[in-house]
Amino acid sequence: MRKAFRWLLALAVLIGTVSTAQAATAAQPEATDIKERLLSVPGMSLIEEKPYPGYRFFVLNYTQPVDHRHPAKGTFQQRITVLHKDTARPTVFYTGGYSVSTTPSRREPTQIVDGNQVSMEYRYFTPSRPDPADWSKLDIWQAASDQHRIFKALKKIYAENWISTGGSKGGMTATYYERFYPRDMDGVVAYVAPNDVVNSEDSAYDRFFETVGTAECRARLNGVQREALVRRAPLEERYEAYAAENGYTFDTIGSLDRAYEAVVLDYVWGFWQYSTLADCADIPADAKNATDDEIWTSVDTISGFSFYTDQGLSPYTPYYYQAGTQLGAPTIHFPHIEKKYIRYGYQPPRNFVPRDIPMRFQPFVMDDVDAWVKHNADRMLFVYGENDPWGAEPFRLGKGAHDSYVYMAPGMNHGANVAGLVAEQKAAATARILDWADVAPAAVAADPSAAKPLATFDARLDRRDVEREPALRP
Repeated sequence: MRKAFRWLLALAVLIGTVSTAQAATAAQPEATDIKERLLSVPGMSLIEEKPYPGYRFFVLNYTQPVDHRHPAKGTFQQRITVLHKDTARPTVFYTGGYSVSTTPSRREPTQIVDGNQVSMEYRYFTPSRPDPADWSKLDIWQAASDQHRIFKALKKIYAENWISTGGSKGGMTATYYERFYPRDMDGVVAYVAPNDVVNSEDSAYDRFFETVGTAECRARLNGVQREALVRRAPLEERYEAYAAENGYTFDTIGSLDRAYEAVVLDYVWGFWQYSTLADCADIPADAKNATDDEIWTSVDTISGFSFYTDQGLSPYTPYYYQAGTQLGAPTIHFPHIEKKYIRYGYQPPRNFVPRDIPMRFQPFVMDDVDAWVKHNADRMLFVYGENDPWGAEPFRLGKGAHDSYVYMAPGMNHGANVAGLVAEQKAAATARILDWADVAPAAVAADPSAAKPLATFDARLDRRDVEREPALRP
């Protein structure tokens, strides 16, 4: 009897020990440090962490399929950054449509909602490029699917509302993402997003340049542009010396002469894209009597003589590939310049991409996106600048759109933002962003005119000025 009792007691102790061990194992706490949580995502790896007061900032790699339709056919490492504030705050998903900055920064919607920010490097911009690169997999659906996978992976950590945003090509990217994955985001803020629906019809740009700014400013710009072509021979001699000094070559575009004209023809467009009406004071008023140095300096300052070199074009090969296959590219005319001075005109994207990369334009891709936005836009905000050439062909809303808006910032260029809108629209846009993020204070819900950013402006962290980029690239 005692033996049986001792046996039962031992068995009870054993069962209790096993149960306690199992309970202890089950009770192991999940990772709570945000870095550990991010790195617990399958395919996520750390490049570096950089300090910033009030935030944690991570530069990461995320493993993506080269082809989302056939994930088994290879992967690449896509660079992303995370500006972490608090998992209890909303998250803004940003992409500029190009390479991602590895310096902490906060986009306007992130400041408005006082949230976290995930930033994505667009596929095929280095270093986020497969090796070898199958360029046929660089399209807007594949890129949207990159965002979708990142969102699905990080939504488990950042469970509150998400808003996507981007400026220029990034604004286009945010729009395309919404078109293909409309259930992911709780709102979209697309800044200065071009919408080239019919690639062969670009008269809107010609009309824009006939009226933008003032007659005096247009005359100054047109005069310098024309004079740079009139003086082509002496200025190309200077260009040749400049290229030799810096080791620049012209294999992709084909010749120094083609590159020179491309730079000059970008001049007027580039001015309005990045400058303001007040900057006209810096443009030579009497181009015909200006020195060669004054003409050269003005064109170089605005267009940049280094851009159409092989070295200047190379970082933007993915953009020009997309412009020549899906996005489209503008073509404008120059009525103020005699035809004898223009040899090539606006050159197509094909001229800016190495010839060993095949390209074929798909004419209905932008039409599909445009129609979808008109009839299905829901919680989408488009912001344009009055003096920005890219706004000549904007996204427009149709009867099927819901809780969506298109605003124009008066006098602003390619850096247009919500802060630059007229007071009534600025408050309305801010209120909608706060509502979409589900962080609108009660006072704003009662009176949208009281809406303002929840986070205090930080001069180092918040980006307000347009990022300087070559003209004719959104």
